[in-house]
Amino acid sequence: MADSKQLQQIVERAVAQVFDRQLPKLQSELVERVLADLPAAAAVPVETGAGSGVQGSHAHINLVQAIASIHAGTTQKEILRALLEAGSAYGSRIALFVVKAGAASGWQSRGLGEDDAVKDFPLDLTTGPAAHAYQNRVVAPANIAEMDRRFVKQFGGPANEQVMVLPLVLKDKVAAVLYADGGAEGLLDGPSLEVLVLTTSAWLEVTSLRKQALKDIADASASMDRPPVASPVQTVSSFSDPFASAPPKHVAAKAAPEPEPAAEVVEVARAASAAASAPATAADPFAGMSAEDADTHRKAQRFARLLVDEIKLYNQAKVAEGRRNKDLYDRLKEDIEKSRSTFQKRYGTTAAASGDYFQREVLRSLAEDDTSVMGANFRK
Repeated sequence: MADSKQLQQIVERAVAQVFDRQLPKLQSELVERVLADLPAAAAVPVETGAGSGVQGSHAHINLVQAIASIHAGTTQKEILRALLEAGSAYGSRIALFVVKAGAASGWQSRGLGEDDAVKDFPLDLTTGPAAHAYQNRVVAPANIAEMDRRFVKQFGGPANEQVMVLPLVLKDKVAAVLYADGGAEGLLDGPSLEVLVLTTSAWLEVTSLRKQALKDIADASASMDRPPVASPVQTVSSFSDPFASAPPKHVAAKAAPEPEPAAEVVEVARAASAAASAPATAADPFAGMSAEDADTHRKAQRFARLLVDEIKLYNQAKVAEGRRNKDLYDRLKEDIEKSRSTFQKRYGTTAAASGDYFQREVLRSLAEDDTSVMGANFRK
């Protein structure tokens, strides 16, 4: 027992040292990738207040600093607050709305009064630019007249009437939308705001993957101290809700809010419904296996999920284009085959080889269970 605990401590220290070394490199790589896709127009704000005198190079430096401030966040709340703080330099009035089960509720804002001015405000996602951004997962510029009338009545509109709504996409779901306008000053730099939202989405996924990897290491170390115990397969990736720091104002509080809420931001209703209606005996597909084989299958599933999540994280545009044009495999062939080789080296000769988990995860996560979008060259 003592040897196992000592080994666990050694593994934890080694993992922490690796992450400490790799995170700055990963942060720099993300900045470079985002800036590489940055439109030339993003170097200078689209509209600025009179006499602002912002030069292109200065704005470019500020954008890099804004991205760095988002990457400095280590929790979801810190990252999202950094988005609002950084975004307020590119939009006079901005507000973040969390999306759950098709409904948007206000979280925090900048430039609309107090930071909590929009808290719990129900934004209509069925019409106008909010609906367009939510349904199509694209930036939606519009006129204030097209916005939710209740929102306009309560918070007013910008002097030039131009607004935009940007979707924050996580795990292929719109988890939040960012509203922005120029207020009285007319400051509304759409391309830079889009870069900040994309950066936030990517960094939230990176931190989520990092936490999952650390959890896997901890689970592996803990398993040295006890026999493997069968557990249900995770069908929905856990992702803490950074928005609900307190219960809605119209609901009586039942208990003090937790420092880190445990509600899901990314909801997969179909998976949840299936899990609720499935027989108890179907909860663990490895129930008939030995404890050792079942543990190997679960680890292979998690490893396949991590590999495919990484492909999606760094190729979001290619994934979207590949799905539309039904040539997803051709666009991601190099990444898919490289990750497939990595998976095969680790689990190709184990009990989990028969599960073909990497192939399943590619189809589930990248193709959304539609084989046709992979294209004719994909090996089934």
